[in-house]
Amino acid sequence: MTISRLAGKLTAMAERSDFRPDDTVELKERWRAYVQDRRLNVTAQREAIVEQFLRTPDHVSIDELLLKVRKRQPKVGYATVYRTLKLLVDSGLAIERQFGDGQARYEVVGDHHDHLICVKCGLILEFEDDEIERLQDRIAQRLGGFTVLRHRHELYGMCPKAAGEADGVCPREQGKRGS
Repeated sequence: MTISRLAGKLTAMAERSDFRPDDTVELKERWRAYVQDRRLNVTAQREAIVEQFLRTPDHVSIDELLLKVRKRQPKVGYATVYRTLKLLVDSGLAIERQFGDGQARYEVVGDHHDHLICVKCGLILEFEDDEIERLQDRIAQRLGGFTVLRHRHELYGMCPKAAGEADGVCPREQGKRGS
């Protein structure tokens, strides 16, 4: 399979919305319970950060989230975003990821999925593949009778454009054309 075909297939899978809960109401309720249990202060800035984060479908850095939040709350600072994201991770509502670019990225907790990362343009595609999951379980059993409890599967490569394919298009650009 060519890089272009694989990227196209993964883009289609990444466009599905079943990796994260669609209902942010439940996530907000879990956040409120976490804040209340720990007797944390509820501030307009913190709530704006949480609201924006829970609506963000991408893997977002602190800087990216800060830019989005400042559109509604101009005085929000970097440290407030950083601390709020740490609380979201501690509460189980966010996952911190490192994709090899030296920058922490955060995503809303949801169903298990794997990642395909372009090392040149930074595109991150999420995918799920039952065949890969079954193969991992078989290998774990064969190599020592392991039962897989959790894992991270990250594939690093280059999108068709980054790989220099003739007429290669980055899946990120394909999505923009369709919008």
